[in-house]
Amino acid sequence: MNYSSLDTAVAIARALGHPARLRTIAMLRRGELCVCQITAVLTLAPSTVSAHLRELRRAGLTAERKEGRWVWVGLGVGTEIRPWIDNALAGTSGDEQMQADLALVEEIRGLPLEDLCRLGYEAAREKRRSKVDTARSKEGDRP
Repeated sequence: MNYSSLDTAVAIARALGHPARLRTIAMLRRGELCVCQITAVLTLAPSTVSAHLRELRRAGLTAERKEGRWVWVGLGVGTEIRPWIDNALAGTSGDEQMQADLALVEEIRGLPLEDLCRLGYEAAREKRRSKVDTARSKEGDRP
């Protein structure tokens, strides 16, 4: 019996066994996200999100890269993790929370990262709306 394989399987199963971590994995299937983007979707304290991300990284389910002051998280590259992820998410396709998360991720991807991380989701969204409204009113003023 290969104990390292057993240890790996247990670590992966444990990491996927928490709703916040499973939601995070589902978000990352569509591409990497900055930690503050994940935090905005999960609406958890940054320290809590960091702890969840640490558990996912330890299990090999995610990988991180630093770009300037931003930490980007993506799915791990090991081929052995893909079946785990696919199986764990197979039963969540109709879940309202998962669908809402994915819709919110798409909206958050459209927000300036600086605003989202510095101001938070609500303020960043409002700032973007104000800019759009201002641009529209200026277009309406043109002859």
